[in-house]
Amino acid sequence: MLTCLCLSLAIVSCASRPVGVLLPTGATSAGTTNVDLLVATTRAVSPDAGVLFSGERAEDLSLTEIRVSIPPEENRKIGQVQWPKKLPADPTREFTTVSVNPLTSEAEAKRWLTAHQSKSRRLLIFVHGFNNRYEDAVYRFAQIVHDSKADVTPVIFTWPSRGSIFDYNYDKESTNYSRDSLEYLLRRAAQDPAVADITIMAHSMGSWLTVEALRQMAIRDGHVNDKINNVILASPDLDVDVFGKQWQALGNPKPKFTLFVSQDDRALSISRRISGNIERLGQIDPSVEPYRSRLEAEGITVLDLTALKGGDRLNHGKFAESPEVVKLLGNRLIAGQTITDSQVGLGERVGGIAIGAAQTVGSAASLAISTPIAIFDPNTRKNYDEQMKRLGRSVGNTVGSAVGQ
Repeated sequence: MLTCLCLSLAIVSCASRPVGVLLPTGATSAGTTNVDLLVATTRAVSPDAGVLFSGERAEDLSLTEIRVSIPPEENRKIGQVQWPKKLPADPTREFTTVSVNPLTSEAEAKRWLTAHQSKSRRLLIFVHGFNNRYEDAVYRFAQIVHDSKADVTPVIFTWPSRGSIFDYNYDKESTNYSRDSLEYLLRRAAQDPAVADITIMAHSMGSWLTVEALRQMAIRDGHVNDKINNVILASPDLDVDVFGKQWQALGNPKPKFTLFVSQDDRALSISRRISGNIERLGQIDPSVEPYRSRLEAEGITVLDLTALKGGDRLNHGKFAESPEVVKLLGNRLIAGQTITDSQVGLGERVGGIAIGAAQTVGSAASLAISTPIAIFDPNTRKNYDEQMKRLGRSVGNTVGSAVGQ
């Protein structure tokens, strides 16, 4: 079983695409949209100008500004990266790299941040996951920023991943290698008066790196920097026991944490087997104990995406590929907003529609069907038992009426 999963991951990760997609074209086309990114990396420079950075480790942190062109809306689907089939890429139907400019000093990076300051003055820092090349991280984040329409200044932190399923341990050690650099980036960003607050979004193994950097910061200072208000962990490849210890070390006050989980995440199934068969944080069922009570006590919001169909065979990238989730990211989560309205949880509110429509016993199942994104936040959980009681009464009345007839 493990061998089959590894082969599936290898097939997905080795999809044919031309090498050198980051070679800048300098041109755009009518109807396309440009996304400007600041990319910080601990990767070693590649001799190939179209690759920029390899999967090997560098001594120092490098900064680069990259402009990515996104095809017109009518030629693409939300949540998808249109990789070039050949070079030069067709900007009307494929992602293209418009420009690449290395930044050689912190002063240049500060000028970039000032020039690209969002109205909200919010910084969104993305940390990619396992098995990602430099261009994977750049194009995926450009897609997330574009599709979510979030009002942010976008920054990527990309660490040395060799982009191979067979280099899991190398990648894991590369996250450890990069902890100090990510912490440094977060500190420098928080010290910039032009930045009002920071949201961090991490995927897969990048979640380990992110929480470790925050843990280091908290150990040094007693708590995480006040400007880091929001942390989103998507499909976190984190040992649940280790996360519990990391969480304790974050001090108080803590940032607001939101988790995207999916019990059908096949990539995390591989990680679980490699890592001693300990459950991964991104695969938990937040509706069962002990997770439900612990998450509620700590105020951690969980979005269970298990019922959503994934865009790949591994179900590991739902957070970026689902139009519904991308819209939720842009409208609420990246902005640091709670996903409740007037103290009514979104999951409860959507579920209430199903309950109100329960006219037969069979339609009671519509509660699960109508909420493919199951949201477990403190307000939802607080009223969930009463909601289920109302559902039970509704079903009971329906059964009684049917029997009476």
